[in-house]
Amino acid sequence: MSKKARAIAFYLPQYHPVPENDAFWGKGFTEWTNVTKAKPLFKGHKQPKLPADLGFYDLRVAEVRAQQAQLAKDAGIEAFCYWHYWFGNGVRVLEKIFDEVLTSKQPDFPFCLGWANESWTGKWHGMNDEFLFKQIYPGQKDFKAHFNTVLPAFKDKRYFTVNGQPLFLIYNPRQIPEPVSFTNYWQQLAKEAGLPGIYFVGVDNKWEPEEYGFSASVTNAPWAGKIFPARKFKNSHRILAALGTERPFIYDYEKYVSLRTSQPLHLKECPLVVPNWDNTPRSGNKGRILWGSTPEKYGKWLNDAVQKVQHRPKEERIVFIKSWNEWAEGNYLEPCREFGHEFLNQTKKALIS
Repeated sequence: MSKKARAIAFYLPQYHPVPENDAFWGKGFTEWTNVTKAKPLFKGHKQPKLPADLGFYDLRVAEVRAQQAQLAKDAGIEAFCYWHYWFGNGVRVLEKIFDEVLTSKQPDFPFCLGWANESWTGKWHGMNDEFLFKQIYPGQKDFKAHFNTVLPAFKDKRYFTVNGQPLFLIYNPRQIPEPVSFTNYWQQLAKEAGLPGIYFVGVDNKWEPEEYGFSASVTNAPWAGKIFPARKFKNSHRILAALGTERPFIYDYEKYVSLRTSQPLHLKECPLVVPNWDNTPRSGNKGRILWGSTPEKYGKWLNDAVQKVQHRPKEERIVFIKSWNEWAEGNYLEPCREFGHEFLNQTKKALIS
């Protein structure tokens, strides 16, 4: 048995209460709060999306994390990319889960970090632009403090590397003031710490990563960069009258996959595959939906992505999957009540030979 590509699944550490979310959203808020309150917004719209085997888990439970890792490993996924939040001046949130993974040495499953360098705003949840956390960049002293915070992870034997370099993903690379100065500085700090360097991956749709000091890129969410025009629901989908004039945007999953698979990768681009998307649990009638996803259609897309990286050196045959457990965005691989293990089965079929 061998893997045809190095698949990394994005991992959201939001499934446990934290004081900041309690204060902003109400006591006991987790991502499950959005998931369970979701309702169908039109005929044929399947909500809520509910978990199967793992249930409404709390990530503070180590056994849950072990079960997730085993499911991912069995499906051929090589690593989780934990979303990591550093808002500047040492302000962090949702760090507890990864810190426990790091210090406990469990689960014994590879990981990397993705810096989600965006402000937290109510807009994501269909509200106004009120900030819960604002992303800032205080300067080099803060960059060094940030590096020293993640250095123990970089040195962990489980950390996902490319040619020996720990992979560090940045969600919005061009938002960083003078990104080349940032990446050069971290490369310097890495070598001073005894590392061979850092394999920076930036989330961006149209750019040359090397110009910004990055090794590779990966595209963003399906509609980012206006890849194809959105359309409102027509009369063929009867919207519940209570929605009024505000309606979700719909994108055809199969057409989007056809578009993505017909395009060659850029020289340094890692393909991104999305099992599904429906963020109406968060954004309500302002949400966006990839319509008509099935495990089989996802499997064809993933297989295409795997084939497109076969000409690359083995270490660089990287494919990102968005995501492992973004339940309130409707993109997840974990077992669900609608499809059971089928997304995982399709993942295994595409990745393992």
